[in-house]
Amino acid sequence: MKKFPRIVFIGSNHFSLHSLKELYLKQYNIVGIITNPDNPFSKKSGKKAFTPIKIYALENNIPFLQPVNLKNSFFLENIKSWNADIQIVVSFRFLPKEVWSLPKMGSFNLHASLLPQYRGAAPINWVIINGEDKTGLTTFFIEEKIDFGKILLQKKIQIKKEETAGELEKRLKKISGSIVIKTLENIINNKIKPIPQKNIDFSLLKCAPKIYKKDCRIQWKTLSIESIYNKIRGLSPYPTAWTLLFFNEKKFFRFKIFIAKKIYKTHTFPIGSIFIFSLNKMNISVKEGFISIIEGQIEGKKKMNIKNLINGLKIRKNLFVQ
Repeated sequence: MKKFPRIVFIGSNHFSLHSLKELYLKQYNIVGIITNPDNPFSKKSGKKAFTPIKIYALENNIPFLQPVNLKNSFFLENIKSWNADIQIVVSFRFLPKEVWSLPKMGSFNLHASLLPQYRGAAPINWVIINGEDKTGLTTFFIEEKIDFGKILLQKKIQIKKEETAGELEKRLKKISGSIVIKTLENIINNKIKPIPQKNIDFSLLKCAPKIYKKDCRIQWKTLSIESIYNKIRGLSPYPTAWTLLFFNEKKFFRFKIFIAKKIYKTHTFPIGSIFIFSLNKMNISVKEGFISIIEGQIEGKKKMNIKNLINGLKIRKNLFVQ
């Protein structure tokens, strides 16, 4: 185990777990972990759900804290007792100055975009929703303004044409540990020159705000075929694009769409009309053609491929979405 530096790792989910594992396996000195409080209820077990970070801490006997309030005096006294040289943050909530300013070498964060573009809570979703062809990872020193700190390192990758947010997240996760460790080593060896995020034309910046359920509804009549297709990819598998599937003017169900493809074709059908041609083809008419559903979920049922979904429909004519 390396004695220096003394590291406090701060994270919450499976994305952050990848970096924690890399640090631990390479025998960096992780003196403590901060993660979110337990989820009070798990759908699977009906019991409290631990974060992946807490589970890893328990498995490897690493001290951890789960503060509700990051300014709580008891929490702050405990974290100070760890006497960290540096703090590494991956996928966590806003840190107050009382926390990020503690280590003498600073606190750095890993963000899943090429800053200054796509500052915010959901960068992986928004780069696909906006039809970008590249994204990446950025490490930066934490300062008072969220995602505005001095940039340390960046790694750029191409976004595949049919890639979903879930698939892109997996690819970014695979390279996240290496950029965290490279950043750490460069800081330790004084081989990095932090680059301030200044002289930025804010009119050219794209943001990545938190996505709410209402934001996931597909606007069939106003969006282009490309925008609808990108929205479905960018919200898959979570929080998931959705619409209302009507069986008649009064009966409807929420319909989630996980995977689809776009078909450019001139037509005169009303926007939102559904056409079922066989047991494996459901097309929805849009401005420049059709969105063909590959995987979806009707309210009250499980997620299904299109064949099983169509097979479960009692009505297959005069369907439409809105």
